[in-house]
Amino acid sequence: MDRLETTAGLRSKGYRVTPQRERILEVFHDLAPGTHLSAEELHQRLRNAQPPISLATTYRTLHLLATLGLLRELDFAEGHKHYELHRGATDHQHLVCVACYTPIEFTGADVEDAARAVAERYGFKVLDIQLKIHGICAACQRRAAQDAEE
Repeated sequence: MDRLETTAGLRSKGYRVTPQRERILEVFHDLAPGTHLSAEELHQRLRNAQPPISLATTYRTLHLLATLGLLRELDFAEGHKHYELHRGATDHQHLVCVACYTPIEFTGADVEDAARAVAERYGFKVLDIQLKIHGICAACQRRAAQDAEE
């Protein structure tokens, strides 16, 4: 989704494109693919924004943008949410290490095809597909094996 599509998405759903919303969307558009931000991390990046954006506004805006499908809200089992730009067809899924909380992104048409087939069977209109596989990454497994040897 490009910048125009995200602001048009807000307008088409009856929401104003405020300077704060526009600035938050800009941050997500400028992120490198694979970068996920928490509300606090986003707020830190916005600390010098003009007009200023409070942490409360940051939380409200993230919630709104996720509800509208412009951002993806992700839970990596850390006790808080992360967000990334919803890129539609190029979205990906996540492996999440429960030891170090590192998310590893992967794509898989078969995963999305299976999810769409289940949704269709139950009459659901798919807005987003999020598969999270929780486990222990290779680096943490090696660390645990080394610790066990010592």
